[in-house]
Amino acid sequence: MKYFKSIPFFILTVFIISCEIAYAQKENTLIKLESNENAPIISKHIYGHFAEHLGRCIYEGFYVGENSTIPNSEGVRTDIINALKELQIPNLRWPGGCFADTYHWMDGIGAKEDRPTIVNTWWGGVTEDNSFGTHNFLNLCEELGAEPYLSGNVGSGGVQELADWVQYTNYKGTSPMSDLRRENGREEPWTVKYWGVGNEAWGCGGNMRPEYYVDIYRKYATFMSGADVDGGLYKIASGASNDDYNWTEVLMKNIPKNLLQGVALHHYSVIDWNAKGSDVDFNEETYFNSMKESWLMEELITKHTAIMDKYDAKKEVDLIVDEWGGWYDVAEGTNPGFLYQQNTMRDAMIAGMNLNIFNNHADRVKMANLAQTVNVLQAVILTEDEKMILTPTYHVMNMYKVHQDATLIPLSFDSPMYKFKEASLPALTVSASKDSNEKLHISFTNIDSKNGNTVSIDLNGLNVKNLTGSILSSDSLQDHNTFENPNKIIPRNFEDFKFKKGLLELTIPPFSVLVLEGVK
Repeated sequence: MKYFKSIPFFILTVFIISCEIAYAQKENTLIKLESNENAPIISKHIYGHFAEHLGRCIYEGFYVGENSTIPNSEGVRTDIINALKELQIPNLRWPGGCFADTYHWMDGIGAKEDRPTIVNTWWGGVTEDNSFGTHNFLNLCEELGAEPYLSGNVGSGGVQELADWVQYTNYKGTSPMSDLRRENGREEPWTVKYWGVGNEAWGCGGNMRPEYYVDIYRKYATFMSGADVDGGLYKIASGASNDDYNWTEVLMKNIPKNLLQGVALHHYSVIDWNAKGSDVDFNEETYFNSMKESWLMEELITKHTAIMDKYDAKKEVDLIVDEWGGWYDVAEGTNPGFLYQQNTMRDAMIAGMNLNIFNNHADRVKMANLAQTVNVLQAVILTEDEKMILTPTYHVMNMYKVHQDATLIPLSFDSPMYKFKEASLPALTVSASKDSNEKLHISFTNIDSKNGNTVSIDLNGLNVKNLTGSILSSDSLQDHNTFENPNKIIPRNFEDFKFKKGLLELTIPPFSVLVLEGVK
């Protein structure tokens, strides 16, 4: 004690803080890989996207028109097409969202000069000319190599209208709708497999009670013929918002399995719907609360899955998280109805965390759709006239695409905690898989805003000989890519790990996303 009293207070303080940091960084989290011969495949559709008629997602985003000076393919920007091909997006959901239950698909086919206009009453009250319609969307999906996921109108549309849309897109033979498709320039059907039967029926899709929606669903689904689609149509019920477990219970109990392939779930990482906070100007308390809301996804999937297991022990009905992501106040100076927001390292944390959660629940979660693709909410792409930038979320999705259709490797560990004041959250999410070429991939997300976290994994059972890595990180949580500096945040090589005699040890830096690849 006399020794410490002889040290100046400032030096002593620095010494103590340094020791605490060193201790925090040396704490080792042991991650155990579990052997499981029945481990599920991580469906590539977990890495799906969402494009609603909202703000500048479709018009001025995807679609600039055939006469635009911006390079395009049938009016869709080629730079966006190329960026999404790089992501290997497996599916794209359209036209909504809330917009879906006011959209009448026949208004968007035929000669463009003859198409009626529509007022987008949900998003900004703008008038759209229906120049982007079914042919544009399905042709885009073909070019991307992505499965289309059409959200059907059961709010303001009739049963026959939805049945006709199915026939228009899918029927090979002679019929009124297939003949109309041919008249509009498309000989062969697109064979659309994935169909949503309404959207958010508990809210903008009709403010229905679950018991009422069940009957609506059963009626519409009955008249949707999938005869010309291999395996039939994949019909997705409008599922719960957040922790509305009764909604899932009523659907699973009362919809026959022959009519139901998937049940949706929507959850956004929103702190307060009345005061969502700035997209870029936020403090650590706001960040921590965003992470808390994002972590809620684990609990929601676990509890909704438990309900589904009661009625579907064989897991024949899938959980479809077809809207997820961060949602903040719109970027300063933009239309509040357009939901345009910047994309920071906070969003990268939300993306990495949720994708790890989805991967680890791959036995039940078979599809997810990030909201949304271009210029809306947690977008992977932002545009401004002819300019285009890729967001931190884009880079996370690109890093994680290695998990698509790979076999999950279950793992277990006790996460270190990210602490803020009196509260704490698990700092780490991790998922692992092995692909068809026997390559191992492990993805880590550390949400701790200050501390790196050291982990060790015994890889001897996987015969891994060489490891490489990539990391997404930055100096500040608020950092983001701009049109002036589009590459401020991009993945870079990561080599700061020890791998000897099959034992891997590394420290994951604060608020970073890391993916390792191992080969024999």
